[in-house]
Amino acid sequence: MSTEWNDRLGLPFIPGYTFRDLEKTAYHRCQTLGYKNGFALSHRPSVVIGKDVLASEPLTHHDIDKLCFDTPYTVYDKPQHEEFIPAHVALDKKVLRFYGYFLEEIVYSPAEHYRVRPVTIYYYLEDDSMCIIEPSVVNSGLPQGKRIRRQRLPKNEYGNYYNWRDLNLAMDLEVYATKYHITDCDLFTKEFMESEGIILKEPEKTPEDPYIKHRSVKLTQEHVNTSPAKFEKLYRFLHMDSMVLRFYGQWVESDAYQSHTWPVIIHYYLVDDTVDVREAHQRNSGRDPFPLFMSRQKIPKKVKEESFPSIVMEISKDLVEEYYSPKDFQLGQKVKLLSHQFFLYDCDGFTREYYQKNYPEMEMKPVEIPKVEDTTKKTQVIPPYNGFGSLEDSLQYCYSLIPEPPRKNIMKRLVNSNKMLRYTAKLDSPYPEDRDRRFILTYHLDTDMISIYETPRRNSGIISGKFLGQCKVSKPGSTVDNPVYYTPADFVIGTTVEVFSHRFILTNADLYVLKYLESNPDEVPSQTLESLKQVLGAEMASSMPVEQKAGEEK
Repeated sequence: MSTEWNDRLGLPFIPGYTFRDLEKTAYHRCQTLGYKNGFALSHRPSVVIGKDVLASEPLTHHDIDKLCFDTPYTVYDKPQHEEFIPAHVALDKKVLRFYGYFLEEIVYSPAEHYRVRPVTIYYYLEDDSMCIIEPSVVNSGLPQGKRIRRQRLPKNEYGNYYNWRDLNLAMDLEVYATKYHITDCDLFTKEFMESEGIILKEPEKTPEDPYIKHRSVKLTQEHVNTSPAKFEKLYRFLHMDSMVLRFYGQWVESDAYQSHTWPVIIHYYLVDDTVDVREAHQRNSGRDPFPLFMSRQKIPKKVKEESFPSIVMEISKDLVEEYYSPKDFQLGQKVKLLSHQFFLYDCDGFTREYYQKNYPEMEMKPVEIPKVEDTTKKTQVIPPYNGFGSLEDSLQYCYSLIPEPPRKNIMKRLVNSNKMLRYTAKLDSPYPEDRDRRFILTYHLDTDMISIYETPRRNSGIISGKFLGQCKVSKPGSTVDNPVYYTPADFVIGTTVEVFSHRFILTNADLYVLKYLESNPDEVPSQTLESLKQVLGAEMASSMPVEQKAGEEK
């Protein structure tokens, strides 16, 4: 450093008389603190700034000022202060829960003067916030739920807020001009308050609402006899609403052609003794996406006998002696609902508890599902062929509602693509004007179809051209359900081919026909080959040059 150079040369430390070492590159300060076995230790530096080695003499005040280093103290023990944990970490998810109620005054009602509405008070320890929630009651007609959202509740007009130390049992908590009376708390709240030295008072019971108590009083027998229908309807609505018995069954449908087994779910509504049936379809079963099989209705069990024919389709209430009740649904037995038989094999937990309480003599134990053989494929009836379109295409409508095209031999179509066997033919007809008509019969090897073309004839008066489009032609005498089609083995020169009540006599063929049939001798009888060789061989011999004939004779 420059001060070392000035001390060494005895120069004053003023501008123009200072020097610096041009070879120095390190200017960092040495480390004087460290840890050993978990204890913080300090040591004196052995080098100064820039890694220059210190002298062996003790450090002077000048050296200490130069190093900007205060003599540290040695710490041998851990710090005595406790570890700080913030409140949002220590008290996270810790909530005090108190139970209470408040009284709501009713002014314009002769049936009631006040209501007792229970509430639950939550106190969040992490931020001293509170919220008050009123439990929802079914069919109460009152806006219930959260009464006061989570916030710090004011205690008085001086800006103070409620703290957990201000809460206790059997006390009134006034919030926003409403007085809540605390009656009880949960176990965690009780243990927390006692651990903080707060003695809780004895818990109290929430008083019963006088109006609800008045409605829950059972009517005497006199009242029941005066208006039994209204009382029963009101009682069921108040006590049996949303109560449904659920049975799992199996519906078997059988007729002359087929037999199906479908799983169903039967619901019995206790509030009005109605029943509905739903089909339990599996995913991708192809069934109707709306599984309602029988709409919700009261199903008659016994109907009065009528001595005269009925003129209405629906049964009136006067004709019904008895409707179906829960005692008519027994597991392991069949139940007949509107002319449909259902076998019941299981039910849900609520249904089983209901029968144990109300019908203890009935055992609702699940049973095995009976196995019913599905005879759909065995007894499937295919209607007769009506002659429209091909037999293969018409048959697809018997297998599916949206038919698919019949499968084809792709390899055969690729190998025999654009390969045809052509024959010349004449019409065998009793009419003299048809005897001179000439035709070309073409057999398509890739599709096994036949097409017929009539050759033009001058001044004949008959329009030539396409006589028959490509189609499969069955042999005479074959049945409609199991037809036998023409093949190249049936085309013998000189024979008659019957095509849709028209008789054609084959007179000649192409040379390619002979070559193709000779390459496949296993598929063609010898009679067909001999007829082709006789006709085509004579033609080839007549068209051969004289020199070539002499050579072949030699």
